[in-house]
Amino acid sequence: MQLEDIRNISVIGAGLMGHGIGLTYALGGYRVVLNDTREEILGNAISYIRNDLKTLAESGVISQDMIEETLSRLTTTTNLKKAVKDADFVTEAAVEDAEVKREIFSHLDVFCPEHTIFASNTSSLVLRDFTSQCRRKDRILITHWFNPPHIVPVVEVVRGEETSDETMELVYALLQKVKKVPVKILKEIPGFVVNRIQVGMFREVWSLWQQGIASPEDIDLAVKGSFGFRLAAIGPLATCDLGGLDLWYGIADRLFKVINDAHQPPEALKRKVRAGELGVKTGKGFFDYNIDCFTKGQEESVKARDKKFIQLLKLLYPQ
Repeated sequence: MQLEDIRNISVIGAGLMGHGIGLTYALGGYRVVLNDTREEILGNAISYIRNDLKTLAESGVISQDMIEETLSRLTTTTNLKKAVKDADFVTEAAVEDAEVKREIFSHLDVFCPEHTIFASNTSSLVLRDFTSQCRRKDRILITHWFNPPHIVPVVEVVRGEETSDETMELVYALLQKVKKVPVKILKEIPGFVVNRIQVGMFREVWSLWQQGIASPEDIDLAVKGSFGFRLAAIGPLATCDLGGLDLWYGIADRLFKVINDAHQPPEALKRKVRAGELGVKTGKGFFDYNIDCFTKGQEESVKARDKKFIQLLKLLYPQ
């Protein structure tokens, strides 16, 4: 199959990630079917997409005319067989549960045309955890998006043990066509590249917070205004080259001995989770969110975040 043969895309799972992935492909000109288990979820997804499009228009990324034009390319259904019967490419964005994904992929293998390529948006599982029963293993891979998927540029394209070169190159080209920045992950390992790096940082951040070394506010300020600021423009390995590998070797030699190497999340974080202090969605996490009307407050928080991200996107990825 060639890139021009991909016309219809289906997204299975229309929640936090799925609706943004579907939006990206619709913005790229594709006909997109969103599928989920309940009409309520699908209705919410279309509402979120409409709001996301309005934010993009307000930020000058798209024109007002593109809002309705993009929405016209999106359809929804709770019927999985109907959702994928004409699909050339399917992205699964269901919950991070191997059994749920295994059931979905088993159905996809039966319901989809023979040429259809499958992708999973899993962030921590590997393909063998849930695709062992599929026949077309050469046409299955992982495309790992980041929240919010319609704004964050990078998508990890993860090769499974049996993924063909043709599938890798085709999906890479598809993501480029919809203005994403695909990154090839050549060996399938849990967490891939970004999450392994990110969780490594979180382990130390949570440790510093638990020890009371700095407040949550100052930890966030420190990261945002130092290497966070720098890494938005240059990557970590280029940072090492610019500073000098001898300098960074010396820093590593001193700090590797003292940084956190725990194999379990910190107890203080576990206590927050058990207490229901889950972040913005519950009104309290590391910070307090004094929200009179929580749903409205959450929407405003997301919109403010997205507008900051869009400013960075326009500056660093003007294409």
